[in-house]
Amino acid sequence: MRRGLATRVVMVALLMVGCAKTPATMSSSSAPAPTGTGASERSMSGDSGMTNTANRPGGAGSNLGSTGSGVRVNPGEYSAATELTDVHFDFDKYEIRPDDAALLDHHAAWLKQNADRLILIEGHCDERGTTEYNVALGERRAKATMNYLVSRGISASRIAIVSYGEEHPGCSQHTDGCWAQNRRAHFLAKRG
Repeated sequence: MRRGLATRVVMVALLMVGCAKTPATMSSSSAPAPTGTGASERSMSGDSGMTNTANRPGGAGSNLGSTGSGVRVNPGEYSAATELTDVHFDFDKYEIRPDDAALLDHHAAWLKQNADRLILIEGHCDERGTTEYNVALGERRAKATMNYLVSRGISASRIAIVSYGEEHPGCSQHTDGCWAQNRRAHFLAKRG
């Protein structure tokens, strides 16, 4: 009996540990992203009060995203959407900025004109902060972007989201300008 309990404790501990180098996926069927911010992107303690996505189904270790209807998607099925440019975020924020809101209005119009297209929104962060915090912040950025598009009449079932945190930088220099480029929501698309 004691051996069985020890085995269960080890199994639970293993389930709680995620691989930091694979994308964490998020369900977009939950409530809209909160409007505030959490701990700093540069927080190194990892104690941000945010849920570690490695502990959830579809969390770290999974290569699948999910749509607003909960359907699992494979990011490899999506390709670059040159019509949809990245939106960027301020340091440690996930609110849509006014200039980016105008850009997302254009994205919503394109999506309405291309009703057969599904999109994947990738949430990204700069390299500062813990892996866990950046994955959660990337999720909030992707969700905020998705929620904005949904508020403009795009069905959530056409949108999948995934967070890569800091793992897929667009720029690799260690400068403020480069970090600003990495704090983004990136769009991929495919025919539905």
